[in-house]
Amino acid sequence: MGSISQTKKPHAVCIPYPAQGHITPMLMLAKLLHHKGFYITFVNTEYNHRRLLNSRGPNSLDGLQGFTFRTIPDGLPYSDANCTQDLPALCESTSKNCLAPFCHLISKLNSIAASPSSSMPPVSCVVGDAVMSFSMLAANEFNIPYALLWTSSACGYLGYLKFSDLIKQGLIPLKDMSRDDVLENTIEWTQGMKNIRLRDLPTFLRTTDLDDIIFNFIIQQMKRSREASAIILNTFDAIEGDVKDSLSSILQSIYTIGPLHMLANQIDDENLTAIGSNLWAEESECIEWLNSKQPNSVVYVNFGSITVMTPQQLIEFAWGLADSGKTFLWITRPDLIAGDSAILPHEFVTQTKDRSLIASWCCQEQVLKHPSIGGFLTHSGWNSTIESICAGVPMICWPFFAEQQTNCYYCCNVWEVGMEIDNNVKRNEVEELVRELMDGEKGRKMKENVMSLKSKGEEAYKLGGCAWKQLDKVIDEVLLSNI
Repeated sequence: MGSISQTKKPHAVCIPYPAQGHITPMLMLAKLLHHKGFYITFVNTEYNHRRLLNSRGPNSLDGLQGFTFRTIPDGLPYSDANCTQDLPALCESTSKNCLAPFCHLISKLNSIAASPSSSMPPVSCVVGDAVMSFSMLAANEFNIPYALLWTSSACGYLGYLKFSDLIKQGLIPLKDMSRDDVLENTIEWTQGMKNIRLRDLPTFLRTTDLDDIIFNFIIQQMKRSREASAIILNTFDAIEGDVKDSLSSILQSIYTIGPLHMLANQIDDENLTAIGSNLWAEESECIEWLNSKQPNSVVYVNFGSITVMTPQQLIEFAWGLADSGKTFLWITRPDLIAGDSAILPHEFVTQTKDRSLIASWCCQEQVLKHPSIGGFLTHSGWNSTIESICAGVPMICWPFFAEQQTNCYYCCNVWEVGMEIDNNVKRNEVEELVRELMDGEKGRKMKENVMSLKSKGEEAYKLGGCAWKQLDKVIDEVLLSNI
């Protein structure tokens, strides 16, 4: 890419969906654009802005020269809670209430840029989350280019894009939620894999109500995706090339720029690296504790930022881990139990205290890359999945909702780097799978497979690799198209 003229520096406004799994990859992309010469305005909701200040410190969002943070309201009542908001309410509110304040913010930034004393350039493009597609409407209103970032897997995206076809075929909404056999129906999928079952598609199709809030939200966002002029995927061809080909026949223009976290790690700028996105405070003793453990000896357990479970499921996981005899690091978010705090049985804590560390949050990327980690018990969120693949760590998958189900299917059946655990979790199954993951023949094979995918990922994100080329391409073809 040619160097960006300093007289006409581009200014990208980046806006993620207001949940941890969306903020993290958008921040990575924003850092990459800043590294490439863009002025960045990163837009969080007021609620998440407060949470970031609480978790990372009062000066953590002061930004840098040319990298600033702004906020818009999410349209929901004020709250100072420290948890992911109610998703149906958040989906409905962002789609109905965020366009006007977002446009107002762009106008305000442009008026600041017009001041003779300002070093801020006018807004020249928008990079919006694909499920914050009002950002595309805003860009069109200001007549500036935009790209949408799809923060999850390509296979999850294809699943969502199939929803409208499934309605036409009469397969959804489901007639009867109590009949599991309906989910065994197969539908056409990709060239490489002809069919997939409904149960392996994103779980929001499991509704009997066409007026379901999230279901409708998905239909609306997918309709806009089909109209969008540019979509960025956080993946690489070696794991999702076949799916990307199928998406290319549906979407106008796709750029695979992934794994984003591995590209962002190559930016040699301490100040930029210091800007973090964790909405919970990280506990640094996790790494110190891992330093004292043998290579490949620790099971890392983390169900992400949204998953909630029942007290009984928590107890089954706990005793399964205890009975496996393995050393483990378990991240239990304060809001992991629905409507309650995550209290582990006293006997479990006593029995495992010499081989376990229970923490409330950590820097997952650092943990997964640690040599002592031998396996990952995960909810199969995309950030967790791609970070685990890039770290060469095999998985036990317990998908909670959304496209985690599709990610899990690919992990276990296509890439063969994971084993699924039944949703109705039982301690003996947890024990058995943990032992297989760490010591078994299948675990060894999964480790080989994930190491192979890791090296293919390295090919994509190495300097001069296809991910960097795709980044330059989206900048030249899309984001700089009006400069």
